[in-house]
Amino acid sequence: MLKAILTTEQEDLLKRERQWLTDLQVTLAQLGATKDDQGTLNRSIQQLDELFLLVIVGEFNAGKSAFINALLGHNLLKEGVTPTTAEINILRYGEASRVEVKGADLRIFYEPVEILKQINIVDTPGTNAVIRKHQEITEEFVPNSDLVLFITSADRPFTESERTFLAQIKEWGKKVVLVINKVDLFQSEEEMEQVISFVRENGMLLLGTTPDIFPVSARRALRAKQGQPEQWAESRFEPLERYIHDTLDESSRLRLKFFNPLGVGDRLLNKYAGIIDNRLGLLNDDFETLDNLERQLGLYRQDMERDFKFRLADIENILFDMEKRGGDYFDETMRIARIFDLMNKKRFQEGFVREVVTDVPQQIEHKVSELIDWLVNSDLKQWHSVMDYLDQRKKEYEDRIVGEVGGSFRYDRDHLIESVGRSARSVVETYDTSDEARKLANSAQMAVAETAAAEMGAIGLGALITALATTAAADITGILAASVVAALGFFVIPARRQAAKKQMEERVAALRAQLTGSLTTQFNKELNRSLARINDAVAPYTRFVRAERGKMEETQAELEQAQETQGRLRAEIERLI
Repeated sequence: MLKAILTTEQEDLLKRERQWLTDLQVTLAQLGATKDDQGTLNRSIQQLDELFLLVIVGEFNAGKSAFINALLGHNLLKEGVTPTTAEINILRYGEASRVEVKGADLRIFYEPVEILKQINIVDTPGTNAVIRKHQEITEEFVPNSDLVLFITSADRPFTESERTFLAQIKEWGKKVVLVINKVDLFQSEEEMEQVISFVRENGMLLLGTTPDIFPVSARRALRAKQGQPEQWAESRFEPLERYIHDTLDESSRLRLKFFNPLGVGDRLLNKYAGIIDNRLGLLNDDFETLDNLERQLGLYRQDMERDFKFRLADIENILFDMEKRGGDYFDETMRIARIFDLMNKKRFQEGFVREVVTDVPQQIEHKVSELIDWLVNSDLKQWHSVMDYLDQRKKEYEDRIVGEVGGSFRYDRDHLIESVGRSARSVVETYDTSDEARKLANSAQMAVAETAAAEMGAIGLGALITALATTAAADITGILAASVVAALGFFVIPARRQAAKKQMEERVAALRAQLTGSLTTQFNKELNRSLARINDAVAPYTRFVRAERGKMEETQAELEQAQETQGRLRAEIERLI
């Protein structure tokens, strides 16, 4: 066990590193980390208490099994020219040779070999095996290693699959030693040096540092250990064994043991920090979408209010024209020459309706109908606009979410956007413009009636306007009749004419105020209702975006704190070991 060789300070450092890994595990779990990543991190925590782990990787037929047999000094693992290793083989020290089978993909060999007292060795399937499972379990096991020996064959060094796999190993921050096996195939030292240079150059490009490289012949090394000592020098195996035994002394192994879990943590930190950045970027775009939508609705309100004023002015102009005609009518009829016409109340009223009121009720009804149709169609058009805008934004961003890691972020976001779009489509598809217009017309009519004279009830808007307008004529004829009886009207009629015109202005002004006030109230009510329905439909999406951004920013801060803690742990490892 690792604790047996640690100082008090090193043991305290081990506890803090384990705590850091555990805290990171919790943070990533809250973020929705994949089971594989959580499992890798958990194994790294467990690995802290185990012996140094040396993992052997490479393509099948590169000689991995032969290399391990040479290192141990006897034929333990099966060799072949086809993918023979179909599982992970772990070699540990044991007083007697035995094999323990742990499921379909794992076997543990216990051997009484001295080197296994200090390290555990892992033999993995070929990284380019035809059987896909071979590579999968190899890639799964590498993150647990403390040191990786990468075996490449002298006759096909650094193939494309090897370069790809090495790049993956680098992401885990592992120490990698390159072994060129089967050097006995070379015809000259020059050939071997060319291959070594080729491997070194590619290794530097892939790993970002100058790698340790050992050219060996594993088969000659094994023969030398099994009774052919003359093969030992030509095997070139001694420098590699010396590196494993001497260079990787207790202190070096301890450093790698402490550093490797930090490398695993660092890779996962970078991975999920990238996912957080992506999600925050997407959420910022969502905020921009919502801000744009809010601005659109604000502009929609302004445009509607401006256009409504123009339409209302058209209605007011109709009443202004009627008022002008009324004044002209009084000037024409309220004269001494027409004294007998004035005394005929019925004739005066009929003339007033014919010449002053004319088709005002029909004009106003037509304008109100146009206004209602405009309001209903604008509402429907705005729902179309919202629906199209959200559909467009969803298409723009649907491929931008990266790093789906088992959480519900994408599902929740897409579901809410779709829900808003579905609400908009439902409104559009079920929007009955005739019914909406009828409701608005009834509301406007009743509002005018309630304001002007509640007892009139639900009469038509045109009839209501006619009744309100001709009330002035009725009042005026009554006044005139009394005046004529009192005197011939030479002095009374001009005064009464002026009073009648003023009363006419007051009556029309009251009617205009009643009508425009009622229409304005109804317009604002309907406009607010329309905007409220849109905002209610978007509200769940808005709440999700706000909540998710808060959660992502909090998690981002936790990951940044974890990175700072990791930096301090690395510095302490450098100091203590």
